[in-house]
Amino acid sequence: MARPDKLPKILTEAETKRLLNQPNQRYFGPHRDYLFMRLMLKAGLRASEATALRPEHLGLMSGKLSVREGKGAKDRTLWVGEEVLGELQEWMDRRREEAEASDFLLPTRKGTEVATSHLRRSVKRYARKAGIEEVDRVSPHTLRHTFATRLYRETGNIRMVQKALGHSDLSTTMVYTHVIDEELEGAMKGL
Repeated sequence: MARPDKLPKILTEAETKRLLNQPNQRYFGPHRDYLFMRLMLKAGLRASEATALRPEHLGLMSGKLSVREGKGAKDRTLWVGEEVLGELQEWMDRRREEAEASDFLLPTRKGTEVATSHLRRSVKRYARKAGIEEVDRVSPHTLRHTFATRLYRETGNIRMVQKALGHSDLSTTMVYTHVIDEELEGAMKGL
């Protein structure tokens, strides 16, 4: 299989930590932006899937996250860990107090769905503040790539990554094997 010209940009652990440290969670909007980034990094959501999430799509006890009508109108089930669930539980309390009644899990203060363009601008702004190199290549999709690469590193199972990302064609997911191959090449040449 031919190697893609441009491998997806992924964040290192240090860059991820710096990025997540940028939103000032004392304020409603930055707190919500932080949770968007956490969900994209922990569940591989697309920006449009994250903004469309509704409270009933999340099982706060089970950690089950239902993505409804993702790309290609496909549904998929994902899971998030206890740490993220705890953060989302705190958010639900804040959301009830500070936002108008809303159908969305992570709404604007007025209760409407957050625009994906806002999410893209926010991620770029936080990446710039975090001092991440190549900030022009950092986007919500970068967080999805970072999730997929980490899941592949952890499991070595490309089919599992395909299912988590909701790709219908395995060849779309295969780009993550190239990222790992490039890292392996670098590591082995350094021996």
